[in-house]
Amino acid sequence: MTWTDPQQLKKQLMRLWERGELLRDAVTGRERFPLRLALKTPDSADITDHFEAVRAWATELASTKFVRVEWQALRHHVQGTQNLPACVWVETLEDALNCLGKRKDWNCFIEQVSVTRQTHPALLPWLERRPLQALALSTDWPRLLAVVTWLAEHPRPGIYLRQVDLPNVHSKFIENHRGVLTELLDLTLPVNVADVSKTGISQFAARYGFLEKPTRIRFRVLDPEICILPGLSSPDVTLDADSFSRLDLAVQRVFITENETNFLVFPPMHHAIVIFGAGYGWDALARSHWLNNCKIHYWGDIDTHGFGILDQLRGHFDHVDSFLMDRATLDAHAALWGCEDKPLRIDLHRLTSAEQSLYDDLRDAHIRPGLRLEQEHIGFQWLTDHLQQLDEMTTPNPGISPDQY
Repeated sequence: MTWTDPQQLKKQLMRLWERGELLRDAVTGRERFPLRLALKTPDSADITDHFEAVRAWATELASTKFVRVEWQALRHHVQGTQNLPACVWVETLEDALNCLGKRKDWNCFIEQVSVTRQTHPALLPWLERRPLQALALSTDWPRLLAVVTWLAEHPRPGIYLRQVDLPNVHSKFIENHRGVLTELLDLTLPVNVADVSKTGISQFAARYGFLEKPTRIRFRVLDPEICILPGLSSPDVTLDADSFSRLDLAVQRVFITENETNFLVFPPMHHAIVIFGAGYGWDALARSHWLNNCKIHYWGDIDTHGFGILDQLRGHFDHVDSFLMDRATLDAHAALWGCEDKPLRIDLHRLTSAEQSLYDDLRDAHIRPGLRLEQEHIGFQWLTDHLQQLDEMTTPNPGISPDQY
């Protein structure tokens, strides 16, 4: 039978709860009850063919505690006049909550709405828009409001998150709730406080004026004649981006490689350093304007993302040359080709004609689908031979030669 039974009536109420409609009423003040539920009733043929089932259905509805049944007298040509349910009502919110077992959740949300209305009424639209998310955060809601209050009182504080001093609020709490805090803070803070150009949870600190952990740049000096630390030849050094930007080294060439092993074994070279790359993201390195006076060689994987990273790097340093990212290198290492899982499909606009041709072949699978050659698979002799060619283009330094190493 397809007539509406008590379980289906309960499902109608549950859908209202799961869509947040009942909780939303706590914010808006809407009076939803008495609430009429949809009811599919037996027709004349059902009464003729399934009379006992119809009587049992009516009896079951009549005994359902959370609804009030309205009855209607129907004249039937066989069974005579019959009183049958015509519609059902849930009289009160209390009835609905008892039916759904949501009384505790409702009380919890009511408390959230009350404290928010008293402390940060600007957040009421958020509670109306996301009542179920708010309910899920009920345990943390007082701490979230405390963070909002603190930041309203200390706009763009210029300290680290760890330094926010609030009871039961630690830096990990703020970090773990950056997404929701962004939404809450944007509703409460003056428009000039948040830097809206900083988006996403990774830029939460910058958006609201906290100090960020310094980005670090790791590099190796490839020329022993360049002394950066007394008593150390060709050191492996890590500096924060600001300190790196202030370096004053006798450097003519800068190599950037994405693979740590290649970084560590990169051969000696006159007037050169090698930087351990950062993949997508060059903002920290872009602060180092002295790199504009150096030849920069980027060595990435020969795949679509390798060329994508190269293209992005050229957005900061347009004089970057690719290194060992050419067709000859690819062909020479055919036995070591691998597979790129998710190739780029976008157009790149900062590649040379040769790079563009190879990128198009990789992107459009002209050689084979998903082709890639990872940089660590390139032979070491191939690397040293090409470095030798570059070194010969640089004015020799009589105090050093590759044969000495």
